Amino acid sequence: MNTPYRAVFLDHSSLDLGDLDLGTLREGFAELQLYPSSTPDQVVGRLQGATVAISNKVVLDAATLAACPDLKLILVAATGTNNVDLSAARAQGIVVSNCQGYGTPSVAQHTLALLLALATRLTDYQQAVAAGRWAQAKQFCLLDFPIVELEGKTLGMLGHGELGGAVARLAEAFGMRVLFGQLPGRPPREDRLALDELLPQVHALTLHCPLNDNTRNLIGARELALLRPGAFVINTARGGLIDEQALADALRSGHLGGAATDVLSVEPPVNGNPLLAADIPGLIVTPHSAWGAREARQRIVEQLHENAQAFFAGQPRRVVS
Repeated sequence: MNTPYRAVFLDHSSLDLGDLDLGTLREGFAELQLYPSSTPDQVVGRLQGATVAISNKVVLDAATLAACPDLKLILVAATGTNNVDLSAARAQGIVVSNCQGYGTPSVAQHTLALLLALATRLTDYQQAVAAGRWAQAKQFCLLDFPIVELEGKTLGMLGHGELGGAVARLAEAFGMRVLFGQLPGRPPREDRLALDELLPQVHALTLHCPLNDNTRNLIGARELALLRPGAFVINTARGGLIDEQALADALRSGHLGGAATDVLSVEPPVNGNPLLAADIPGLIVTPHSAWGAREARQRIVEQLHENAQAFFAGQPRRVVS
């Protein structure tokens, strides 16, 4: 359904690497203006006369929204909406819709890949081979780094939505027992363990919960100390869920067996980050790439189209404000 509305995608290159089909999205608007990226001082000018703003990570704060009186709809090309002032949008009568569940297979497999890499010491062995240590071995194999089997181990999970459920199924396929933790600010459930009860029981902890006032620094020095010695920590959710300095300290102390994160509190980490120090043992950092499979990014395009068409039909979908 083509509409007379003008849409502006403020950071198109954060989603499309030139490998996506934007046909359906283009067909939904009289005009779709694509900008690879937008600096804060460019946003208001680019949104003048636009009815629909599409943003992945470009900030749309109250001042920006107030300066764009024609806006009726904000399409967030992600699940997280922390880049949009939802209260200001609501007060201005702007509907905000996000994308949901698009990256479940991609992020779930990335989470298990990180866990497997930690358990098998994959990066340590790869680096040892590259350094010539296997060629110098006195026997056929090199076993300098302790390997852990996942079967029979316990995985603790914070966040059990669609993504958490997918990770749980993959972990169970490796023979792991999965326990779920109670998130702060959520109604208590019998099948959710209090954090202080959960942490001492698990061999690995993985996070799949949103970042908000209740979950910021959810895992700090005290919580890391509650984990059993040698435990693994994996975060493919949001960087602010974990106190990054505390995690670096726990790895340096040898208390943890390893940690892996696909997210940092500030991205990109232009001013550095405690987890980017070169002397942290047992740490894997990937550059917020878990969601980035082409299939997952194409699902975002389709959901943006669905959300726009539903709004124009008077039945908005995936509304967050």
